[in-house]
Amino acid sequence: MTTQAIRPIKTVVQASKMMEGAGVRIARTVGTAGLKNLDPFLMLDELKMPAHEASAGFPDHPHRGFETCSIMLTGRMEHKDSQGNHGVIQDGGVQWMTAGRGIIHSEMPVVTPGAGMLHGFQLWVNLPAKDKMCKPRYQDIQAGEIPVADKDGASVRVMAGSSLGVEGPIKMRNPGLLLDVRLAAGAQLDQHVPEEWNGFAYVYEGKGRIGDKAVEPQTAYVLHNEGDMVQATGGEGGLKFLLIAGKPIGEPIVQYGPFVMNSDAEIQQAFRDYQTGRLQNPDDNPWKDDAEL
Repeated sequence: MTTQAIRPIKTVVQASKMMEGAGVRIARTVGTAGLKNLDPFLMLDELKMPAHEASAGFPDHPHRGFETCSIMLTGRMEHKDSQGNHGVIQDGGVQWMTAGRGIIHSEMPVVTPGAGMLHGFQLWVNLPAKDKMCKPRYQDIQAGEIPVADKDGASVRVMAGSSLGVEGPIKMRNPGLLLDVRLAAGAQLDQHVPEEWNGFAYVYEGKGRIGDKAVEPQTAYVLHNEGDMVQATGGEGGLKFLLIAGKPIGEPIVQYGPFVMNSDAEIQQAFRDYQTGRLQNPDDNPWKDDAEL
């Protein structure tokens, strides 16, 4: 019989406030001095502000060598890219973009009268060396396509991986788990996470306990790699958090801004390709086409 042990919290990282894009305030945990990366995760930002204050958005910018995941809780975000993709994710929607060999894209809030709050997240996920030069790919998934698992006051939006017997729709190139967990006061979730996977919980609303720690908003709680069960309990008023975990890649990470590769030479090549227009040309794809993944 397999014994399931509860994973304790290894590190607590409070969010750092900073500006990104064309002057948009964000709160960052993974990707700061407190937690440079957590293989395979490179960055997590939370965006929470009135939509009209974020109207400058995130104009055209390049990426290479990793994947991005945009999660909207409330508000609308429009995406366009150099491959001709275009879409708008709305309340509860998710966009998973595999930048791969290179893409230029923009993410712009859709601001209309009475638009209210814009609240969402962006997660950066590394790619293994064998996939860094794959063809770019988008997955736009609206709220209605994301299954919700409910049990005894625990509600889990399953974006990737599985929870409470429910499978998520997002296809990840590297095995992982992406859950949006909402717990009523006193409700408990026991979530299996393989012991060999790295993982963390990011609390965005409410209080409660995760593992052996009392938790609070705008804070990431990194899981210790002992045990295979994450246990969370909602405090008075409930608890809402993202649970993110993945199999480590175990390769060198060399990052310079929007490019994440395995060596300095590959970073320099990325800059040359960007400057000469080879990065963003949708017809220039000399690498293997992995669009079926």
